[in-house]
Amino acid sequence: MTSKKEIQEQRVRGYFIAATKEILKSEGLKSVSVRNIADRAGYSFASLYNYFKDAKELVFLCVKDFREECIAYAQEKAASKPAGAKHLKAVTLAYLEYFIQYPGIHDLFFNEKLSDIGHTGDTTSLVVSLLETLSESDWQHIAKHEKLSGKEVGHRQSALLLGTTGILSLYLNRRYPATYEAFLKQAGNFIDQQINQAK
Repeated sequence: MTSKKEIQEQRVRGYFIAATKEILKSEGLKSVSVRNIADRAGYSFASLYNYFKDAKELVFLCVKDFREECIAYAQEKAASKPAGAKHLKAVTLAYLEYFIQYPGIHDLFFNEKLSDIGHTGDTTSLVVSLLETLSESDWQHIAKHEKLSGKEVGHRQSALLLGTTGILSLYLNRRYPATYEAFLKQAGNFIDQQINQAK
């Protein structure tokens, strides 16, 4: 049974994590500091060290939370689509939409130096494997029906990750293409190309 002290500790840890997530979403990594996190959470900065090693540990925990949040968002958006090509396209578009809604999270995942985040290897794995995690079962479905080799599926997954990362970065950082509608069309066409090449 969980003690009152453990419940209180979990609650306070949750306040610090929530505060860090708010800062990352609204202001980005540059605004993350022990003092800013503590102020937002309503505690003294010294108390943060009772629960976490440093701000980098909090940022790493936020990366894990944002990853789970993105997975849940994309799966919900694509839930009505049948497994395979249609679900793969829907889940990939939802993945892109998530980062457009939260440019601060996009910067954290794709633009910031990992040395500024902490847990460098773990963070890289969490970020790079996100789209693969979302699309794995659809690629397996496509591979089974189209008789694709594991190597071919791996190439398509890599191309999808690299291509969507580029499309997303150009849109968020350079507003290319100029409208969201044009972005969705461009992204959709690119996803279709990857799926069709797999057939």
